[in-house]
Amino acid sequence: MRFEDIDIRRCKREFEMAILDDLRWLGFDWDGEVRRQSEHFATYGKALDQLGARGLIYPCFCSRAAIERELAASANAPHGPDGPLYPGTCRRLSVQERRDRIAAGQEHCLRLDAERAAREAGPYHFFDETLGRVEGEPLLMGDFVIARKDTPTSYHLAVTVDDHLQGITLVTRGVDVLPSTHVHGLLQKLLGYETPRYAHHKLLTDASGRRFAKRDRDMTIRAMREAGLEPREIIVRALAAAAAAS
Repeated sequence: MRFEDIDIRRCKREFEMAILDDLRWLGFDWDGEVRRQSEHFATYGKALDQLGARGLIYPCFCSRAAIERELAASANAPHGPDGPLYPGTCRRLSVQERRDRIAAGQEHCLRLDAERAAREAGPYHFFDETLGRVEGEPLLMGDFVIARKDTPTSYHLAVTVDDHLQGITLVTRGVDVLPSTHVHGLLQKLLGYETPRYAHHKLLTDASGRRFAKRDRDMTIRAMREAGLEPREIIVRALAAAAAAS
């Protein structure tokens, strides 16, 4: 059991307890203690240091507004699955300029130099239960943010490290995060980790085709419990919805 709670401002322990209570009520159990990513920033920092020592990450001082201005001024801005990619502005700074800006206290995040990382990693792939062998695309998400000042890691780095440390062999998640798997495969190759198998499923939707979201309060397990449904009924409904989506 793992809580991906690196956003410590939004993740609350009471939400966590409610999730665990719902899972136990449904009849689920798990091995070992609950792992909370917010308690393992030092572990992710070690992986970050490995990448930094090889020159694969760099500080980025660009504000969101500055990035938007540069993208707007570029006729050939690179694009990824979710829109324009970071244009690499701070990648072009000299080592001395980076040091001077950090010494001056300029706020910054850390980005992976995707092109350099791709050259070092070489070809890689992963297996998906539906798609079969998928060749890795290391540049798909560009120079993504790998750590921030207020959150010294990222979703991509934390889940890659945790999957390795927890011995995860099968990752099941929505097809909407398939692009992230290309990033995780790259990090696995760079850090010397084994790559698990993946199963990217279609997203569950309502009768109109609208994707279910947290805002759909009537579809939460807690709401269905309060409406009098039994665990078996909820599981049957979930299986039926999954079958319809596939």
